[in-house]
Amino acid sequence: MLSQLTAAAKVVGVKQSKKAIREGKAARVYIALDAEQRVLRPICDLCREMQVPVEEVATMAELGRASEIDVGAAVVTVLAE
Repeated sequence: MLSQLTAAAKVVGVKQSKKAIREGKAARVYIALDAEQRVLRPICDLCREMQVPVEEVATMAELGRASEIDVGAAVVTVLAE
């Protein structure tokens, strides 16, 4: 599933992800399990509310690499086409 992130239209980070989810633009959200729960909880709650599927990734570093960024990422949202 992470291979989808390289070519997909996406946003990286909590603020941009929240905005995309609220606006109904999110197709799927990836969260890093090693990110702080206080960061992830609002995203997970919003995804449940908006019925957006959530995929878990082991580390922020892995999620960042899959998103083709040079740093780790707690949240990456794939945008609906």
